[in-house]
Amino acid sequence: MQFELGTDGPTSILVGADGSDTSARAGWYAAGLARRQNAKVTVVYVSPMVSLSTSLGAASGTAATIRREEFDLIAEDMRHRIASFADEIGVEIDFVHAWGDPFTELRRIADEIRADAVVVGASAQAGHRFVGSLAVRLVKAARWPVTVVP
Repeated sequence: MQFELGTDGPTSILVGADGSDTSARAGWYAAGLARRQNAKVTVVYVSPMVSLSTSLGAASGTAATIRREEFDLIAEDMRHRIASFADEIGVEIDFVHAWGDPFTELRRIADEIRADAVVVGASAQAGHRFVGSLAVRLVKAARWPVTVVP
């Protein structure tokens, strides 16, 4: 067996982003790792599904449409900030905006891009002690190394 210098680290890193301080720190961590390893980063923002079909009446449908547009605006703002950040630090960063359950979508996209590592921020919600956080669920999926950034 022959060791190849420089090929022992991740080449594709997925980062979960939700706009929180911990997810921002996760992004910084992943960007630093990617810069050192010459890897590519994929930042994934998952918006919750906003269903128009389950709305009761026109007012609820309008509220769902407005909510969906708000998530689209948040995602577009993230996309622009990430693009300028990528240029600034010289790391290739892709941005993906998905809709649905964060665990399901992060897992699907990590498999799709063949991620070597997943980085997420630690949950600040107290209820996750009992139900389980996204990070714990990703670790239990046991498909890739998962780094949880506090």
